[in-house]
Amino acid sequence: MTAVATTTTVPRTARRSRFNEIWRIVRLHTVNPSIFFGVPWLILGGAWAVTMLIALMLRAAGISAAEDGFQYSWAVLSPQWYLVAVGVQAIAFTFSFALGFGATRRDYWLGTSAMFVFVSFEMAVAIATLVQIEQATNGWWIGAGMFDALWYGQHGWLFDFYTSFALQLLVLFIGASITTVYMRWRSRGLIILFSSLVVLLLGFVATATLGNSWPAVFEWLGSIGQVGVFTILLVKALFWAVFGYFVIRRATPR
Repeated sequence: MTAVATTTTVPRTARRSRFNEIWRIVRLHTVNPSIFFGVPWLILGGAWAVTMLIALMLRAAGISAAEDGFQYSWAVLSPQWYLVAVGVQAIAFTFSFALGFGATRRDYWLGTSAMFVFVSFEMAVAIATLVQIEQATNGWWIGAGMFDALWYGQHGWLFDFYTSFALQLLVLFIGASITTVYMRWRSRGLIILFSSLVVLLLGFVATATLGNSWPAVFEWLGSIGQVGVFTILLVKALFWAVFGYFVIRRATPR
């Protein structure tokens, strides 16, 4: 008798179907495009309009020296606070519906993560490009500075893109992961999570203060530079992404 050895292979159609399932989640998040692509840009556009108005008022009053103050404006970061809410809404509004039409929790989280990466990418490209335009036009021809502020505009387009991408991905995953905690453990889970974060923060501050370690902390931050700092933020974004994945595996929508 001749034994025939068989091997189990994954059909190509099965691999394609996994991609289709993840892509379906991405498309689900675009059903209401204003959440990801509307409101953040309205906020940024509103901040830009206010900045332009202030610059015109300063120019009309002949206060040109005050234009240097734009370098310390936080207007360029105005959408970041809303992106935390975007992360919350992305899970709260779609999780139950996605499970209802048969999506797995793994595919749902992978699709949501892909959406977060895309949104962070497109906003980072736009902001980094707007920094370059603002510098080339000397503040939109009126000496106004909104995008060329804080750390932006110091090390070129790629640096501005990287820092924006890392920061936006972090806030999106923080909002989404906090929502998964609520779906898994409800209010008790949020209380425990926030209490733990506060305890960890206070413990770090107390240790650094009592041990006179703040100079060493600042020296270390200076040694890794701005790229190193934002790389840490990107690693934190990855941490929250993995954390949210493990929590949502057992989350139950209600």
